[in-house]
Amino acid sequence: MLREEGSAQGWCASRCGIRVTSMADDRWRVRLNNEEAETRALIRALSASIDGLSAAREGDNSDDEHDPEGSTIAFERSQASAMRKQATERLDEIEAAMTRVEAGTFGICTECGQPIAEARLEARPYAALCVTCASGARR
Repeated sequence: MLREEGSAQGWCASRCGIRVTSMADDRWRVRLNNEEAETRALIRALSASIDGLSAAREGDNSDDEHDPEGSTIAFERSQASAMRKQATERLDEIEAAMTRVEAGTFGICTECGQPIAEARLEARPYAALCVTCASGARR
């Protein structure tokens, strides 16, 4: 998965100024593209839900505090907005991970420079930090 500095591939790539891709890069590229598509679909669905909730309240003069349905609708809209914000942030992380794949730095912690565990990348392929740095132990 990760290129080692001392490997022939790494030496040739840095020495010759060429970009060597591996099947592992292709595997992660596919995973990240799938994550991106799923996240974009989630953002669209959440946006539609928020629009629907907002439309349901349009033209309604009741106030949320005294309307038995008002607090539920306000809560649902707030929850959907928070989830959309998280999905948008995840999309940014996915795009940054794609950039790291292209740069040959995917799978390397952006904070400490150590490899990110394969299991972490399997669970969260856009992870930029190793488990130790993500947990704040190095901060």
